[in-house]
Amino acid sequence: MSHHLFLLSPSDTPLYTLTHYSTKPTPSVTSPLSANLPNWSTSAFAGTLTALSGASSATHHTTGGGVRMGGGQDRHVIQMIANASLDAIEDAMRKENLMYLKTVDKFNEWTISAFITPGNMKFVLLHEGKNDDGIRQFFVEVWELYVKTMLNPFHTAHTIIRSPVFDTRVRASAKKYL
Repeated sequence: MSHHLFLLSPSDTPLYTLTHYSTKPTPSVTSPLSANLPNWSTSAFAGTLTALSGASSATHHTTGGGVRMGGGQDRHVIQMIANASLDAIEDAMRKENLMYLKTVDKFNEWTISAFITPGNMKFVLLHEGKNDDGIRQFFVEVWELYVKTMLNPFHTAHTIIRSPVFDTRVRASAKKYL
């Protein structure tokens, strides 16, 4: 299962991105309706969606025998999904006065969760499974790391984060919670 984290400035400029592939097992959720469909029907529209998006690798075979689109292979598609979710994030910000917005949008198998800091930084996470507590703890830990980075006198606010220490600690947090 893959996770894609984007830290966005108040002007929606990406400051940090991370792609994390989790080794934790994911619970398989099958609906009775999809169980009755033949295997070819699950991938029938994957080629059409891929052609429309311009993706280079159309499908990803899972161990369960099913075929799904993307799976973190097409970076530009992931970025498009994250960008498209910004309107839903801003709508959720207006409705709820919370920092952790949980699930704000869905696109195919991707679920988009968001965390908004008091300084209006947006932490956007694209993920495939449901792990609300782990995602909330991950966001809080990344926020603490972000605040420590901003307190560094050698880092300018709202600029790209290139700190190897920040990257290592975010990766460790992703491994721990996601």
